[in-house]
Amino acid sequence: MKEVKLETVLSVYDDLSELPQDIKQLMDAAIKARDNAYAPYSKFKVGAAILLDNLEIVIGSNQENASYPSGLCAERTAIYYAGAKYPNAKILKMALTASSQNQVTDSPIPPCGACRQTISEYEIKQEKPIEIYFMGATGKVVKSNSLANLLPLGFDRSFL
Repeated sequence: MKEVKLETVLSVYDDLSELPQDIKQLMDAAIKARDNAYAPYSKFKVGAAILLDNLEIVIGSNQENASYPSGLCAERTAIYYAGAKYPNAKILKMALTASSQNQVTDSPIPPCGACRQTISEYEIKQEKPIEIYFMGATGKVVKSNSLANLLPLGFDRSFL
C-alpha cells in the first residue's frame, strides 16, 4: 500500500475591497444576480457571474421549485446559459456569492458537488482552468485557480 497526499491551494482575500478591480466587478454582478434568486423554500440565495473569453459576463441565480430536486443552482444556470448563448467561448473566471435569510453567511461558501461536476466538465472541455472566487454575503473571498483544485479526483468522460 502507498499513501497519496492531495493538496488544495487557495488564496484568501479579507473582503471585497482587496480584490482586483475586474474581479470586484465580476463579484458585484454575482451579488446582483444573488439578489434576484428565487429561493422561497430554502431562503438560501446564490448568485454567479462568469467572465467569458469574448469579455461577455453571464449571470445566474438559483431557481427553486416546490418539488425541491427540480430547482437549479446559480452556477449551473449561468454555465448552461453561457454554453447555449456562446457555445465557442471559454470560461475564464467565475464569481459566486451566497446569503441566507436563516443565518449570517460571512464565511466563504464554495460550489456544491453537482456544480463542481458541471464546472469540471466545462474546464475539461475547454482545456483551460477556470478561476473561481467565492464568498458568503460578506467577509472573506476565496480564490481557486481551477475547479480541479476543488475537485482533485473528478469524474470525467475517460471513465465512460
